[in-house]
Amino acid sequence: MKILVIGASQGTGALAVKKALDRGHEVTAFARSPEKLDASSAKLTRKKGDFHEAASVDGAIPGHDAVIVTASATSIKTLRADTTYFSRGTRFVIDSMKKHGVKKLVILSALGTGDSRQLMNFIEQKLIVDFILKTPFADHERQEAMTKESGLDYVIARPGRLTNGAAKGRYVKRTGSDPVPKIISRADVADFLVQACEVDTWDRQAVQIGG
Repeated sequence: MKILVIGASQGTGALAVKKALDRGHEVTAFARSPEKLDASSAKLTRKKGDFHEAASVDGAIPGHDAVIVTASATSIKTLRADTTYFSRGTRFVIDSMKKHGVKKLVILSALGTGDSRQLMNFIEQKLIVDFILKTPFADHERQEAMTKESGLDYVIARPGRLTNGAAKGRYVKRTGSDPVPKIISRADVADFLVQACEVDTWDRQAVQIGG
């Protein structure tokens, strides 16, 4: 299949690109600086663009079977200053997907958003969700809400704290209120994001992942 990864130059997005290529997909890596992506394949297309410009996003969507959104700022300071960082760009993605008939959308959110808040202990809720990362968590709420209302075949991934460790391949995936490990490697998150494109198992659900 043809997969567009938005926010593909580094971090989880870059790992999702590599995982998708490893699994035989054609991949478009969309980023402000796609040349930073350390990957090479005949099935890889690099596309320079801005997640926060509607025309830029709209120019990347057509022709794909699925879209993965991993775009994020490189600092907490930026996310605090830009209160709609996630939701603003995601709105452009959703509008363009509906315009061009692309149905599968996979969003990278965070454990502690929406009904997964109950999986955080009291200190985590008050210190992290409501204080240190209050602004980005509030915007993830908006991002998730518009995704659920989009009418697309969406999957929302909610990982816990991300590490740079190697993929374990045996992480936990849950859609209910059962707890999951609160740490997971970016490599395992990338694996889930690509799997979510390939199957309909988690369509129209938010999935907590950890391990």
